[in-house]
Amino acid sequence: MRARIEDVAAAAGVSMKTVSRVFNREPNVREETRLRVEEAARQLRYRPNSSARSLAGRRSYLISLLYDNPSSNYIMEIIEGVLAACEQAHYGLTLRPVDFGRRGHVESVEGLVNQYRPDGLVLTPPLTDDLPLLRRLRELDVRYAGISAKRNNARIGATLDERAAVADMMAHVVALGHRRIAHITGHRSHGARAWRLAGYLDGLNQAGIEPDPALVIEGEFSFESGIAGARRLLDLDDPPTAIFGANDDTACGVIYEAAARGLAVPDQLSVFGFDDTPMSRQVWPSLSTIRQPSRDMGRIAARQLLDEISGHGAGGIVRLPYQLQIRHSTGPVPQRR
Repeated sequence: MRARIEDVAAAAGVSMKTVSRVFNREPNVREETRLRVEEAARQLRYRPNSSARSLAGRRSYLISLLYDNPSSNYIMEIIEGVLAACEQAHYGLTLRPVDFGRRGHVESVEGLVNQYRPDGLVLTPPLTDDLPLLRRLRELDVRYAGISAKRNNARIGATLDERAAVADMMAHVVALGHRRIAHITGHRSHGARAWRLAGYLDGLNQAGIEPDPALVIEGEFSFESGIAGARRLLDLDDPPTAIFGANDDTACGVIYEAAARGLAVPDQLSVFGFDDTPMSRQVWPSLSTIRQPSRDMGRIAARQLLDEISGHGAGGIVRLPYQLQIRHSTGPVPQRR
């Protein structure tokens, strides 16, 4: 027989109201009591009735994750983190792709809010910097948390010092002897594009290398744009000895094009990316990259949103650490071109 709230209360030695307060994440519940209730619920395999909770608390106990990003690897990592936070708080999650470049996307999000009544939204790039969307959410009094917002567009969420991370990776590649280092950028609408391009230029400047506009190619954070960008760069009369893809998908596209041309990575061309998605460890040679803790960023952003919904959030943007992952795709500059 399915466990009831009365069973959890009896097992934990508390009142039903206390159990309800624990699952609704209300403030002023002692940590010891909360842990005892959660353990009793786990032992009894108790799950709160979302419909009853919604009626009693005037909440939907649902949040929505909005995304428009060509990298499925990145989005999956974010989703896993948000789901972990929702599971802990006994919240449901809906996923909603939003075409940032399509006319009417703000109205589409408003329709989602009106239909499902989520208690809040988690926004991923480039939606974190979509000013018309953010303005409308504030007008509707919809709470939201942002991931990697380019500007101060969110009071809560998670971010990373991407500029410093890229500059550090550039220093490593320069130390290998590379001077002709190219960059395939991300999509112009994404805040990460500006940060990673700035880090690339910082790295050149710190090494005393004059930037060459021919070595910066527009990309879209996609595998296909990595292939297209690599073709343009490798067709130059003086091609680069190293290429920085704005994310792992882009960098893997570069490796693909290098293999198609018979170029050995890293013996004839070094390649590095950003994100440290599973793809970076599944390709060969494995990709040198910068670890962006995307799963943690999703979890923290959702946790902050849920805390704010329950009325005891501290607020603020959490800046997470990065880590260089030096693998097999980067090596010393070739002695001969």
